[in-house]
Amino acid sequence: MCSVHDTIEFEKRGIPAAVIITQAFRNAAVFQFKSKGMEGHSYIEMPHPVSNLSHEEMRALTLKFVDDVARQLKE
Repeated sequence: MCSVHDTIEFEKRGIPAAVIITQAFRNAAVFQFKSKGMEGHSYIEMPHPVSNLSHEEMRALTLKFVDDVARQLKE
């Protein structure tokens, strides 16, 4: 999961980052954070799957998580 690795690298440099995953990748994200020394790092979890959503459906879904992203970036 490149997004987890990218988040870790940003965080190490003092740059706030947010990871957005779907439920199917929860275990992988938790394992990767733990293996990189950032156990318990927060992430934003969306329902799975999303690849079958229309543009409008994806927009509506992502708008539900805007506050979560902002909150994670403030941590």
